[in-house]
Amino acid sequence: MLVVSRLLFALLGGLGAFQASGSFDLEGQFGSPWHWAATAGLVVVGALIGFLVGGLLGRWLKNRISAIDRAADRRPAGELIVGAGGLVVGLLVAVLAGFAVLQLPTVGPYLLLPVVLLVAYVFSRIAARKHVDILRLVGIRTKGQRPAGPVRVIDTSAIIDGRVVEVVKSKFLSGQLVVPDVVLEELQQVADSSDHLKRARGRRGLDLVDELKASANGGFQVRNVDYPDIDEVDAMLVRLAQDLDASLVTTDFNLNKVAQIQGVEVLNVNELANALRPAVLPGETLKVKVIREGKEYDQGVGYLDDGTMIVVDGGRKLVGADAEVEVTSVLQNPSGKMIFAKPAA
Repeated sequence: MLVVSRLLFALLGGLGAFQASGSFDLEGQFGSPWHWAATAGLVVVGALIGFLVGGLLGRWLKNRISAIDRAADRRPAGELIVGAGGLVVGLLVAVLAGFAVLQLPTVGPYLLLPVVLLVAYVFSRIAARKHVDILRLVGIRTKGQRPAGPVRVIDTSAIIDGRVVEVVKSKFLSGQLVVPDVVLEELQQVADSSDHLKRARGRRGLDLVDELKASANGGFQVRNVDYPDIDEVDAMLVRLAQDLDASLVTTDFNLNKVAQIQGVEVLNVNELANALRPAVLPGETLKVKVIREGKEYDQGVGYLDDGTMIVVDGGRKLVGADAEVEVTSVLQNPSGKMIFAKPAA
């Protein structure tokens, strides 16, 4: 868009300068053949001015087209089509109204354009808002069609984590799933890594994207992200979520905080997992296998079936054995839950 705009306006500027040169007596002022050089100079100046104007206008058009594209993504196809039809009808009505407006003394010609724009906008707006009823009137039944749901932007950490796929399959995460192309690029880079473990994680992440596409119950889209002023992927994801009025699905603690500060709703898979873990209260007795020593003196460490870590004070001697422990305290933080216990009496 930017290159085409610059070339087009450079051509128009050069042609305009060439036409304007005929209004000046260049041959009389510079003589022959120098007037041709003067004409060429005017054409070059006109082309340069057109090139600069085309660059400014091209950037503006690119931003506007991107905004229209993002707005279209949030609207169903039926609404867009009926809205376009309403715009055409509105323009036809505006033409008829324009004949009456032109008859007004003095102000008629000045009111014509505002009246046309207002009538066209009103008709397109009403058609878009009532598109379901209009489609039914022409015999297109929309009963049973699901309305457009919320939009969810999925980041790299949530895909590699893998649990989001199961959440989507269980219908606890509905709406349209959007995977930005920069996320796919990150997964591709991990899949191409020379490290065996990273390569396996990257390939698994790409497989999980296919599973998300198959499991999405509100639509799935791979979206191109184009923000020339942003270099970091996390910042791109936050901007995309803002533009789409979407939620951001992640397991990244830092991205979670940054997005919340900027007003983006965050769905953290870790927080969901913590919320679903059984509540454990001090004084309860649990049976756990102590699998290793802890960091502090005379500590043992075990895990519940859901992965919750249990630190057993005085459990060093219990390493490798199943033991009953009594809960003394529970530590809850954004990265997970940790239970402190002691051997049961």
